[in-house]
Amino acid sequence: MKVKNNMHVLKSLSFVAAAICISGALPLAVQAATKTMNEFTLTLKNHVFMPATLTVPAGQKIHIIMINQDNSEEEFDSDDLGREIWVKPLGQADVYFGPLKAGHYNFQGEMHASTAQGIIDVK
Repeated sequence: MKVKNNMHVLKSLSFVAAAICISGALPLAVQAATKTMNEFTLTLKNHVFMPATLTVPAGQKIHIIMINQDNSEEEFDSDDLGREIWVKPLGQADVYFGPLKAGHYNFQGEMHASTAQGIIDVK
């Protein structure tokens, strides 16, 4: 009897999954998730972040593409955001965070902290 009930549950779940795929609801859910992520680019060149101040919206998830144009590795480091992300020379890395409250969040390049500094301004 237990095996029969489990088979009924599996058939029901298969039907629901097929209905979602056929109806197109799954692609819409993926699109909705993608649209809620705000994407920004932060470039490191000559051990300086550009832009030095990055303005992002409050209350939303953020994706920063960090591009390292230097011939040395760097670390995007932010105690305020709780992130440490290594970026290889002439490489790039993804930094995700949020949603954040309005305010200023400092970050730096740990390997060149005297020049590689910036602020994420959340409005």
